[in-house]
Amino acid sequence: MNLAKLQEAIAAAIPDTECIIFGQRRFTWAQFNDRTRRLGAYMKQHGLGLHQERSELEAWQSGQDHIALYLYNCNEYLEALLGAFKCRAAAINVNYRYKGEELVYLLKNSGARAIIFHARFAEMLQALRDQLPEIKVWIQVADDSNAPLMAGAVEYEAALASVAPEPGDPKCSDDDLFIIYTGGTTGMPKGVLWRQTDIFFGLIAQTPVGTTQDETVADVHRRVAGGRLGKAMPLAPMMHASGTCMALGAMFRGSAIVIQDTVDHFDAEEIVSIFDRERITQATLIGDAFALPLLAEMDRGDYDLSAMSMINSGGAVLSPRNKERLQEHMPEMLLVDAVGSSEAGRQAMNFSKGGKTKSSVDFSMDENARVISADRSRILHAGDEEAGWVAQREPVAMGYLNDREKTATSFPTIDGERYAVPGDRARMNDDGSYHFLGRDSVTINSGGEKIFAEEVEVTLKSLRGILDATVVGIKDDAWGQKVVAIVSTTGDVTISEDQAREHCKAMIASYKAPKNVIFVDEVYRAANGKASYEWARDVASKALSEASS
Repeated sequence: MNLAKLQEAIAAAIPDTECIIFGQRRFTWAQFNDRTRRLGAYMKQHGLGLHQERSELEAWQSGQDHIALYLYNCNEYLEALLGAFKCRAAAINVNYRYKGEELVYLLKNSGARAIIFHARFAEMLQALRDQLPEIKVWIQVADDSNAPLMAGAVEYEAALASVAPEPGDPKCSDDDLFIIYTGGTTGMPKGVLWRQTDIFFGLIAQTPVGTTQDETVADVHRRVAGGRLGKAMPLAPMMHASGTCMALGAMFRGSAIVIQDTVDHFDAEEIVSIFDRERITQATLIGDAFALPLLAEMDRGDYDLSAMSMINSGGAVLSPRNKERLQEHMPEMLLVDAVGSSEAGRQAMNFSKGGKTKSSVDFSMDENARVISADRSRILHAGDEEAGWVAQREPVAMGYLNDREKTATSFPTIDGERYAVPGDRARMNDDGSYHFLGRDSVTINSGGEKIFAEEVEVTLKSLRGILDATVVGIKDDAWGQKVVAIVSTTGDVTISEDQAREHCKAMIASYKAPKNVIFVDEVYRAANGKASYEWARDVASKALSEASS
């Protein structure tokens, strides 16, 4: 399942079908294929591609040139991704919020040899250019900033026009890399290395838990050949794995990818209007952070959302009450709530339809998912009360770019099988499903007890009137760390600190309830909808310091 070859095969099967819609731009599969071929040829002309085959390398090494994508969502993002694959280079996702030292760090750490960037970033990149001598190819994508072409760069459309559209390298292989740069919750950004065939089955393919690889391939053939194509709208930034893989998952089922006009912030009115106008059949969002503004707009407006057949959510918690509200607006829609990671791929799902709403913390496990013991030595089973690590058998990522030690730690071998252990904790339920606790890196140690921040967050958000919540541990002389919640409210009911605390004590162990609840106008989240624990700690520390002075 080399992704460049798969894309070429779909383009050959449905060349005149729409592939990408972005504002006033509409590209057929034939046009998209032509543009990816041209970009691949341009990169190849500049010496970019593969220099060492996978079989000659260790799991943490890359033998391919890396092309950095410093872009907002746009048709060029997907073109660059597939164009890189066609010359056997690998694309690198760059967080468009990165600037200065953090941007230089990622570009150096990734070993980027080329960069494709929006014009609005040209001035900043020009100032950093002397620190990036390894980057030899600079390609600028026009945007509404009207910024002039950076010295030494080539304009994207000019680059495409300068070469003939050549088919992808015939030696493109399942072993060619797909690289995901992830910042995680702590530490510096790191590159996760996947074989393309593994990431297709492990993260990109949109098939239910338990689907075999043969069944997944058959589903792709059936949808493309049978014309069950539709239009999909991935709302997450493509600079994150969730956005890119959600877009590719829909694309490789033949769906047209629709990109909202406004890409530098979340415009709920525009998005829901596009749902209506384009008759969107599938959308992907990131938990409550995306669902809440969409629901507010759906409540306000008069929209026809009857075409929507499926909404996928992942990357952050989608609370039960918001699942119910989405189903009220789209009663025939299947709501898929998924758990996964950049290292392990999709690990679990639950499904809601027809007003039947599933939990936000209990999931049916993928056939390759397991919960392993805290010491990573054995597999846990249904009914075991131990809180273990969520693990995934192959297909999973191979390792972290140029990091042998972390690769060995995060991808252990248990009973002769290789697993990815990205850092999430869970307990097995009696029925074999798992109860998701949260990421170990944001675990709070209070009075000798381990408290999972995400478990407390889910509990808080089940209280009517709480809109969003982030929970952190703050240093405390008596407890070591104390649980502090940063919450925002809907404004339709009044909630006190005591009410929030007592609500938690009624639903989870009392020691997990927040010692302090700090109310803010808005809980800050990253562009991908994930909690910013660094921001929350700063807010909590400042508020507690002011209260004690």
